[in-house]
Amino acid sequence: MEAAVTSHKSVEPAVPGRAALPEQRAEAAGRSAAAGAPGAGAPDAAARGASRGLWISSTYFAEGLPYAIAHKVAGEFFTAAGASLEIIGLVSLYGLPWNLKFLWSPLVDLHGSSRRWLVGAEIALAVILLGLAAAADSGALGLVAALFGLVAVAAATHDIAVDGFYLQALDKDAQAAFSGLRVGAYRLALLAGALLVAFAGWASFGASFGVAAIGLALLAGAHGVGLPRPAVAARPEAAAAPRVATAPGAAAGLRRYVEPFRAFLRQPRIASSLAFILCYRAGDALMFAMSSPLLKSLGLDTAARGNVGGIGTVASIAGSTLGGVIIKRWGLARTIFPIALAQSLAILLYVALAWSRPTLPWIVALVTLEQFIAGVGTAVLVVFLMRRCMDGYKSSHFAIGSALMSVSATFAGSVSGYLAAGVGFTAFFAIAFAASIPGVVLSRWVPRD
Repeated sequence: MEAAVTSHKSVEPAVPGRAALPEQRAEAAGRSAAAGAPGAGAPDAAARGASRGLWISSTYFAEGLPYAIAHKVAGEFFTAAGASLEIIGLVSLYGLPWNLKFLWSPLVDLHGSSRRWLVGAEIALAVILLGLAAAADSGALGLVAALFGLVAVAAATHDIAVDGFYLQALDKDAQAAFSGLRVGAYRLALLAGALLVAFAGWASFGASFGVAAIGLALLAGAHGVGLPRPAVAARPEAAAAPRVATAPGAAAGLRRYVEPFRAFLRQPRIASSLAFILCYRAGDALMFAMSSPLLKSLGLDTAARGNVGGIGTVASIAGSTLGGVIIKRWGLARTIFPIALAQSLAILLYVALAWSRPTLPWIVALVTLEQFIAGVGTAVLVVFLMRRCMDGYKSSHFAIGSALMSVSATFAGSVSGYLAAGVGFTAFFAIAFAASIPGVVLSRWVPRD
């Protein structure tokens, strides 16, 4: 999960009756200077696009890497340690901070800025990963498990800040246009996670975590210096309800905390939107949780699983890029159902893997094809979530939507090991396919604007 200011974003008007804070004035001045004062010669469109692409790519790479560590690398670590299917499935519980991040997402909107939270979380992640590097090869599995939990909490907070920053810095058209790039950069980080696994098979997991810590520390430094300073839109209730400023402190604070949730739930057809977000990736969540144990049962060691995962992730990056292009050209309304259907049918490729137990070339081909289709599917969900975000609450609303999206990944994944151990891999992946069908059906009923 970064260079210059996006010049299309104008400075937001001040809220009547309230002076701009010094930090807001400074950020506005920085934006005006970066955008180019009259006569100063603003950068051309190509240069602006390149600068946007740079910071979008680097922030979403920094978002994806700790996610890969808390999910994929953690699962591979415990798989290599010889843990049972049940324990490996419980690794999905590291997704709980992503499920619950909406509880503290208003803090990012209300205190400081998304930019500051983003850089601070990256520094914290680098420190935690250094601790994980020291503990990974010591045999202290309890300490390692706890440090993975800290990675998950810091990474979920970082997600809130990165997504909020993206939504603040780009207008609606640019958000859709760059959706493929942001998903692609995120999935490139997942590729880096697969390479960390392969490196651990060659060296050690401790060395892999050390490399990840250095990478995040470098990204934190680059973002602290180079990220733009976007305007922050006034929250809707600021103008509609100025009495908040004179309300008792506790009551005003509670209102400010609750209002993002109320605004999210007031959106049209919110019930179908919530159901769709919860169900869209349920089948994929089951499949993903048991993918490493399946590949291990097919005879692939840690390094081989990392290599196969890396090839699949490259395919998913290509898929997410294509998904962004498709959505930009034909729109969300025309693409959401066929892409949801294709994503569901792709799970049957894992049924074929488990049933036929093919040779390595076929394993690589089927994993690659499934990951390509999954990348296209992810681009659709990202755009759908962005369309549910209101001005003034972008960090909070995207956090709410993405937290709901991850609920299925956490809880489906946590029971996956018990289910796979009970019915076998072939029947398990068939059940995963069945779990994907409600999301396909719901894609016909959700808002498409």
